[in-house]
Amino acid sequence: MGIKVKVFDIIIILAVAGLTFFAAYMAYVKPQGNVQVLIQGQDVEWVYPIDADATVVVAGPMGETTVRICGNCVWVESSPCDNHTCIAVGSISKQGEWAACLPNNVFVIVNGIEDDIDGISW
Repeated sequence: MGIKVKVFDIIIILAVAGLTFFAAYMAYVKPQGNVQVLIQGQDVEWVYPIDADATVVVAGPMGETTVRICGNCVWVESSPCDNHTCIAVGSISKQGEWAACLPNNVFVIVNGIEDDIDGISW
C-alpha cells in the first residue's frame, strides 16, 4: 500500500513552504522601519536614516567628534575627550539607544518607529 500524492497536496505543501519563507523574511531580513539617527552638537543637528552611509564631524568646545553611520548602526568613531566613554559605548542601532560625549557637547540617539515588537500586553 503506497501513499498517493495528489496535485492538491503538492499545492498545499508549496503554499505552506512559501508562507514559511515569507514569515522568516519579514521577521529577520527586511530592513528596519522608519528609524533615524539624530546627532546634536552645540548649535546644530543632523538627522540621517539608520541605513545611511555617512561620517559626521561635529565641532565642540574641545575639538571635533567624528560620528559614523554605516550598516544600520551608528557609533562615535573619535573624540577629543579624555575618557572616551562615548567611543566605548560601541555601535548602537535600536530605538532609544544613545551615546554622548558630554565634555564636547555631542549627543547621538536612535529615534523612530521600529517594526520589531518586543512584547504584547493586554
